[in-house]
Amino acid sequence: MSVTNPVRKALLERKATFGSWIQIGPYPALAEILSNVGFDWLSVDCEHSDIDVEGFTALARGMYGRGTVPMVRVRENDTLAIRQMLDAGAQGVIVPLVNTAEDARRAVAAAKYPPQGVRGFCFSRMNEFGTKFAEYAASANENIAVVVMIESKQAVENIDEILSVDGVDGVLIGPYDMSGSYGVTGDTSHPLIKGACRAVVEGCRRHGKSAGLHLVKPDEAAITATIAEGFTFIALGVDMIFIQQAAGVALASAAHAAGRASC
Repeated sequence: MSVTNPVRKALLERKATFGSWIQIGPYPALAEILSNVGFDWLSVDCEHSDIDVEGFTALARGMYGRGTVPMVRVRENDTLAIRQMLDAGAQGVIVPLVNTAEDARRAVAAAKYPPQGVRGFCFSRMNEFGTKFAEYAASANENIAVVVMIESKQAVENIDEILSVDGVDGVLIGPYDMSGSYGVTGDTSHPLIKGACRAVVEGCRRHGKSAGLHLVKPDEAAITATIAEGFTFIALGVDMIFIQQAAGVALASAAHAAGRASC
């Protein structure tokens, strides 16, 4: 069975993809707007927001047909939490707080149908409510992307064991949680965090897995440096930051224009 999910294919080939995060709420128009920008993938954040499975479904519908792969950061590393989002149409899961190989095995098992895992079969949105049941069941294990989050000092220390787990396609560093774990909360450029990121990238190279990083406030220099460091699964910003930045630029421009006009 060939891999047709372009994001999972890129993860396995360690090729660059660029995505972003939806946190504000379950508004399909938001997914439509960001998909139309051209992101390779969008991850709906169900860990740090009030978006539930119904909200994710609405957002996934907004992405449908626009070339953007719907992904989700599930609320926790839990079989039912992962299963529900896949049944709702997620083509990839980002699983938080994976600190050990056992955590990684649990995440993979939840995302895969037997015999590779424990995901349950059903009729739902992902298989066109049963009309494509056989087709989806036969291809899902090859096409669901599983990315685990590396967010702690413990996870960095266990990176080789985590990456050895079959079915882990890549990792994503959560820079703010990682900074807290190292006792330098919020200082994502601290040498301790930079060293931890290097250790994760080096581990990914050894195991042939993709390394990912969330650039919360991306600019061209940061993106260029991130690619040069070996990251390929790159999250750019988040919906609220995009709105804040655009609004701030507009207001600053208005203030500047008004100041010049009054001189």
